[in-house]
Amino acid sequence: MARSVNRVAIIGTGVIGASWAALFLAKGLEVVATDVAPNAEASLKKFIEEAWPALSRLGLSPGASQANLEFTSDLPTAVERADFVQENGPERIDFKKKLYGQLDELLPPDVIVASSSSGLTMSEIQLGCSSHPERCVIGHPFNPPHIIPLVEIVGGAKTSGDTIRRASEFYTGLGKRTVRLHKEVPGHVANRLQAALAREVYYLVAEGVVSVADVDAALCWGPGLRWGVMGQVLLNHLGGGMGGIEHFFAQFTGPVTAWWKVLGSPELTPEVQKKLIDGLHEEVGSRSIDELAAQRDEVLLGLLELRAKSDQTS
Repeated sequence: MARSVNRVAIIGTGVIGASWAALFLAKGLEVVATDVAPNAEASLKKFIEEAWPALSRLGLSPGASQANLEFTSDLPTAVERADFVQENGPERIDFKKKLYGQLDELLPPDVIVASSSSGLTMSEIQLGCSSHPERCVIGHPFNPPHIIPLVEIVGGAKTSGDTIRRASEFYTGLGKRTVRLHKEVPGHVANRLQAALAREVYYLVAEGVVSVADVDAALCWGPGLRWGVMGQVLLNHLGGGMGGIEHFFAQFTGPVTAWWKVLGSPELTPEVQKKLIDGLHEEVGSRSIDELAAQRDEVLLGLLELRAKSDQTS
């Protein structure tokens, strides 16, 4: 019988780890967090307190409480009674392999170790595990994890199918939307999509086609609004009218593939970076990072509430 998850260990309490911790607490789980950084405990508690109103708005589970958080700088103590581990350490393969070797020795074999890594593959990471590499998996969130539902699940060469299934069930049970990658690729899926789009955004600005403010407006007031509702292929289906995606390909394959051939590959030289930075500050004006983040999160919460309502009625 698979282990039920009541207690989660968070390794690394930076932005991603703290956000995971807030989510797990809001879902009624016990959380023990560990980090060796100075002031890590105070920073973590401050983040969770500030995130709690948003989590309350999305809906707290029975038993949800910030009091269910424990903190320790000692790794063995942190994972001692954990049913699931969410690792958010530095993106360095030497660090990860050493850490996973320690976890492999400390944890019972049925405890899943999920990494939030966005840049490393699990096949590389799990080489540090000599006993139970099959219980290691990528569980990559989209920032901020306590608000954005997406989790990308990617197994390594030695990850078992049972681990993939159990990790998917765990995240789905928290209300997350999981996508399963059947092959390991650098950056997984969502970040690759962002990178592809960013390349053209930077190219258009670098070439003087459009300003930073206008390229951002073109995205968030155009296709970005639609992407907040449906994915690219489904939108293509609608773009074909009554003929659906078959008609879309018949009508637009030529123009789309012609555009592909002239998409840019900019070099982020100091000059191009300065152009982007100056344009960004002109767009931002006097608004602070905190103000921008609050605006983003407020609209995201509204969209999530609307999508939840739509899902209930569809």
